[in-house]
Amino acid sequence: MKIALDAMGGDNAPKAQVEAAERAVRELKGLEITLVGHEEEIKKHLKNSTGITIFHTTEKIEDTDQPTMAVRRKKDSSMVLAVREVKEGRADACISSGNTGALMTAGLLHVGRIKGIERPALAPMLPTIDGRGFLLLDVGANMDAKPNQILQYALMGNIYMSMVRKIKTPRVGLVNVGSEDGKGNELMKESFSLLKEAPLIFHGNIEARYLLEGQVDVAVCDGFSGNLILKSIEGTASALFALLKQEFTSSVKNKIGAGILKPSFKEIKNKMDYSEYGGAALFGLKAPVIKAHGSSDANAVYNAIRQAYEMVEKQVVTIIKDELTKLKVEQEV
Repeated sequence: MKIALDAMGGDNAPKAQVEAAERAVRELKGLEITLVGHEEEIKKHLKNSTGITIFHTTEKIEDTDQPTMAVRRKKDSSMVLAVREVKEGRADACISSGNTGALMTAGLLHVGRIKGIERPALAPMLPTIDGRGFLLLDVGANMDAKPNQILQYALMGNIYMSMVRKIKTPRVGLVNVGSEDGKGNELMKESFSLLKEAPLIFHGNIEARYLLEGQVDVAVCDGFSGNLILKSIEGTASALFALLKQEFTSSVKNKIGAGILKPSFKEIKNKMDYSEYGGAALFGLKAPVIKAHGSSDANAVYNAIRQAYEMVEKQVVTIIKDELTKLKVEQEV
């Protein structure tokens, strides 16, 4: 299996990408990685090149670049070349920690959508109190979704959670303003009706405040709502840990207490750490394209690589294609 990794995207590039690649080829059987980026910069951090090749380019898409324009004008950027490795069959999947909009654009232009998928969905795994996590889709690939697209998100998320996360019967919830049937705007009401008849375990409506409790394994919504949820969770977690740190260092007594509770707080932090869950997959494309967080360290990039590896190994894209074909046939019958 071969994975192309944009070595220049993200705040900690290329160090984080190189360290993650070295770990991945060491721990994941049969994996080869192509690091796409500035060869001289990459080699500064590369200690063992076994299973790793470098695709040299000096061009890079910046976070401040306009996505569509950047993809079209910077054709030799590390991100675009990594995606093209997939398009041209030299890689089975690709990963980038760079500009989210640009990666979505590059994925659509070069990898393309699965037949029958109207719009792809950007879907990260987010933490839950029990440590299992849940899949949220969409978080921004498609701001104005239609009911049938919400249904497709649910089907794709259901397949991913059962095949990759190994949850036998994933519970799928529709994020809404209330848990009762009939809540929400027309989009939510029509989506609810479709999900109720879909071949999956439909939990029903779920309010955003219950997502971290782990009531569902897959949460679906339009990209606008999903992006607000994602940013709110990230901001709340960051603020909470900052407040705890401030409080536990405010006096000698509190510092002593913090020292005693340190193992417990470390366990909590690990459960709520996004880096343990991998990246956000672009579901609905013909091959796995993973968006890792912009601030990803080596551990986060490694988990994104592992996520892509498992998606290829479990043939998630092929299963999504088959399930959509089956559903279409059943609907026509």
